[in-house]
Amino acid sequence: MRIAGVDIPDNERAEIGLTRFFGIGRTNVIELASKAGIALNTRIKDLTRDEVGNLMKALESFKVEGDLKKEIRENIDRLRAIKSYRGIRHIVSLPVRGQRTKSNSRTRKGKKKTVGSLTKEAWAKIETQQKAAAK
Repeated sequence: MRIAGVDIPDNERAEIGLTRFFGIGRTNVIELASKAGIALNTRIKDLTRDEVGNLMKALESFKVEGDLKKEIRENIDRLRAIKSYRGIRHIVSLPVRGQRTKSNSRTRKGKKKTVGSLTKEAWAKIETQQKAAAK
């Protein structure tokens, strides 16, 4: 079933299916279901039109999907613009919340880049390129 532009599998219970909305987690589902008057154990396919309508009205009180993503993006852009510590961490693609980076954070930093010494031939090649660029 498609509710507010989000596909929810028919056989899922409402408690699980409603977490498909970006910004609605397990704790918000309880509040959302009580506002909409839906039992948490009801299957999505068993919802009536009235219940779906109530659910759509209840969803308006939550910031979800595009609005929430836009707000998050704006907050990150603000941190970048004022050059705060967290903003700089976002700019250079490093962990923002204090995690260690010596041995972990490969997801954020990307594939390993080996840094080491160059051979004499490689240094000679670089120096010739620099001399050519200087001329």
